[in-house]
Amino acid sequence: MKSFPRSDRVGGHIQRVLSDLLQKDIKDPRLEMVTITDVKLSDDLRKARIYFTTSTPKNIERAIEGFKSAHGYVKRVLSQHLGLRYMPDIEFLYDESFDYASRIDKLLKSTKTDNEKDYKPPEK
Repeated sequence: MKSFPRSDRVGGHIQRVLSDLLQKDIKDPRLEMVTITDVKLSDDLRKARIYFTTSTPKNIERAIEGFKSAHGYVKRVLSQHLGLRYMPDIEFLYDESFDYASRIDKLLKSTKTDNEKDYKPPEK
């Protein structure tokens, strides 16, 4: 059985704790419709990049401002739950992969409709 690196295990734990924190404890309206999608930690566990997505693209800047204002609180709560010697420096980044996937899906659907217009069934 292949073992997972410690950074992946700690990243998963950070994601669970932070998701729970957003649902129950943080009352900032800028962070209401935010979902934590991934956490990437450096191998030495000193830097954590926390990726999030929002319900609408116009809320991205508001969510970033919300995370900036809650940064100290989030870091303090995470340090209590993690029990690490050093608390990683956390950085919140918008996860663009969902927008990219949506754009590709629209392109695929548009080519499908274009091909259906050109397609003529074979005559018998």
